[in-house]
Amino acid sequence: MNNKKVLIVDDNALNRKVFEHIIGQLYLFESAQNGKAALEKLKEESFDLILMDIQMTVLDGINTLKIIKNEQICNCPIIAVSAYANESDRDYFLATGFDDFVPKPIKPKMLLECIDQHIRRTDTGPLSNPTIDPDNELDVKVLKQLLRFNTPENIRAVYDEFMEESDQILLDVENLISNKQFDEIGEKLHIIKGNSGTLGAMEIFNFCRKFEKNIKTQNFENTLEESLYLKTLIQSFKSKIKTSQLLNP
Repeated sequence: MNNKKVLIVDDNALNRKVFEHIIGQLYLFESAQNGKAALEKLKEESFDLILMDIQMTVLDGINTLKIIKNEQICNCPIIAVSAYANESDRDYFLATGFDDFVPKPIKPKMLLECIDQHIRRTDTGPLSNPTIDPDNELDVKVLKQLLRFNTPENIRAVYDEFMEESDQILLDVENLISNKQFDEIGEKLHIIKGNSGTLGAMEIFNFCRKFEKNIKTQNFENTLEESLYLKTLIQSFKSKIKTSQLLNP
């Protein structure tokens, strides 16, 4: 991986030094002191990943991201970096179009693992026909937590209601696609994403998060294929619930 190059974008010189020290152990790197300088570098050379601070003078991280997307300057993963951020901020950054989020103060191990994950994913190319991971379909810890306060029958009814609602939402999504009302799909996906996260349907949750991000960044190229794959995930999850020993003792 030492032939991969990361662009570090941060207006704080000390922060840049910290990032350079950590990232330089495994990757090549260049640094830019703000979003404007980053855009100039991106137009001159290629990078495998961008580490983007959010709060910067001259041009902040979110507006830099918008320019990169709108002008299609590059398509490498872009990771947001920000201090004093919580989980709701993370959701906001992902919805804005960032591929991931790392909070400050930086934890070197977490940072390197995050970079490695996205660079390896880029190396394997786009996942047009991803494989469903049976072990990741249902978070058993979430299910057991729900069962602590309810009977298997009641929880099974909750999952059935979730899947029925998801089926209806997918019908709505299909109609929106047919009418080319792509911008309205995001709020539909947000419902499935929220419910699937609550119920531990992790394959559905993770895919909805990516699908919703594509809609919010107006990446509609594969919307139909994505909706069909989401339908496949939900059908597979139905089978998972039917065969769960915890819900069918």
